Amino acid sequence: MHSLLKRLLTTTVAYQVGDIVSKVFAVALLPIYTRHVSEAGYGVAELMMTAIVLVSILVRLGIGEALVRYHYVDEDQQRRDALARRAVGFLLVATTVVAIPLALAAAPLSELVLGFRDVGVFRVAVLGLWAFTNLELGYALLRVDERARAYALTTLSNVLLTIALTVFLVVGRDKGAYGLLLGNYAATTVVLLGLWFTMRHRLRPRRGGADHPQLHSLRELLRFGFPTVPADASVYALNLVDRYYLFHKYGAATAGVYSLAVKLAGVVAFVVRAFQYSWPPLAYSIKDDDEAARFYAFVATYYLLLTGWAVAGLLLLGRWLTRLLAAPEFYEAHVAIPWLALGWALYGLFVIFVVIAGRAEVTTRNFPAAGVGLVVNVVLLLVLTPPFGIAGAGLALAGAYVAMLIVMRLLTRHLFRVDFEWGRIVQIALAVGGGAALGELLLPTSGIAGLLARGFVFFLLPLLLIPLRFYRIEERELLRTMVRPVIRLLPSRRS
Repeated sequence: MHSLLKRLLTTTVAYQVGDIVSKVFAVALLPIYTRHVSEAGYGVAELMMTAIVLVSILVRLGIGEALVRYHYVDEDQQRRDALARRAVGFLLVATTVVAIPLALAAAPLSELVLGFRDVGVFRVAVLGLWAFTNLELGYALLRVDERARAYALTTLSNVLLTIALTVFLVVGRDKGAYGLLLGNYAATTVVLLGLWFTMRHRLRPRRGGADHPQLHSLRELLRFGFPTVPADASVYALNLVDRYYLFHKYGAATAGVYSLAVKLAGVVAFVVRAFQYSWPPLAYSIKDDDEAARFYAFVATYYLLLTGWAVAGLLLLGRWLTRLLAAPEFYEAHVAIPWLALGWALYGLFVIFVVIAGRAEVTTRNFPAAGVGLVVNVVLLLVLTPPFGIAGAGLALAGAYVAMLIVMRLLTRHLFRVDFEWGRIVQIALAVGGGAALGELLLPTSGIAGLLARGFVFFLLPLLLIPLRFYRIEERELLRTMVRPVIRLLPSRRS
């Protein structure tokens, strides 16, 4: 258990070095961006970025998921390299074939998506689709090889270059939404080309390598990966449907304020994304089914504790966070932040169920759950946004993920048995969720007194689990074992 948890934490941190820096700079630059890009322009940029990720899922056809799954089936390095070449070559062709007609039809398509014609913005988005999709597979290769340092350096380079280009274009050249998009995807393209260059010896075609009798064919890869596409697309569509609906129903400015709320809920999204990247390789690498089942249950419990605490913090302190980091016209964003953060946290649980189904090599169960979630999201959007505005959109997202988790649990419980720790999960809900709700209802919503009181409640929440005997003896010992090396690095009192 200790070695598995250490691997999970090590890779999680390594895979999120770039995201940590990105989030820090993104937060630091929000006061600048929100004063140089209008609410409507911010809404346009965020809508296009979200659409790029959704279309990317469709274009990939699940080839990345198949690469991660079958990489661990065979330990022969030559066959692993051949598998990587097959996946990268297929995706390069697929993205190029899709990007060319999209770029040529930029004028009518931009009018369809945005409601007005903007060829420049749309063609930058097409470049982003091509570069982002291929770079995601490049990142997957680094993750399955557990090349944590290379992954961290690559993502960090992408982040720093993106920041430099975006600030230059948005602040220096006043390019608005176009500058936000071009800064992001020009940097992505440069990093992608650099990553391919560093992998050139591995990715260069070799005679006979793809014909090895034990190598999985492209058809086999797509047979595993393609059934994951409808589910993944439906899940990610939850991130697009609300913004698209708000954009066209209530205007680009409302969508821009909501997009800022999504950005500020990124504290939880950061944890979830790190977990999403590091969890599948580790979960699939555990050979013994009983050990895997116990570890899955343990990770689910502490994942809920960590993300639940983060959601509670955003519920209690979201008002101050918004006032600190955004221009006054964006202050309304705080009402949606906790619900969006809760939705992100629930999505991480969905990732656990996806791995459970993937371990049994059954990927067709994901789509019904994702489809139910999408339908629930649309219905709740129509019902909740008229009375509650963007807070209703956040509630709709959280409700959709609840529905998905219920369906996914029902569909996967007989594929691979995992006895989740329901008693401890209820304790987390009562202590962390209940404590945060009481703080939100009873404590002041402005002023230094309100900030200090709510901050105190936030730090108190995990301690409320101690009287409930939530923390087991072996878990406390495991924590001491992991913290002890860090303490040794600290200077002693004598020194």
